[in-house]
Amino acid sequence: MTATPVAPETPVAEPAQEERTGVESVRRATVVLHNDDVNSMDDVVHALLASVPELSVERAVEVMLTAHHHGQADVITCPLERAELYRDRLASHRLTATVRRE
Repeated sequence: MTATPVAPETPVAEPAQEERTGVESVRRATVVLHNDDVNSMDDVVHALLASVPELSVERAVEVMLTAHHHGQADVITCPLERAELYRDRLASHRLTATVRRE
């Protein structure tokens, strides 16, 4: 009787490696708010808070002031798809925002 050859087992990646690989493959982007002469400072802060749930009031005020004084401000860096959503939400409040891919 001859022995039947057994195929070697394929090594299985550890979960930690799989998670890291998934995170590394996500494309990141930054939402950039541009200054305008139309919206009031209060309206801009309100729009930021309504559009980007991760922002605190303090961070929204900081972003608004930076855009006001320097012409633009980074709002948040996140996955590209979410950044595009936030840009669109800000646009719905009549603010000008762009996405800068990282």
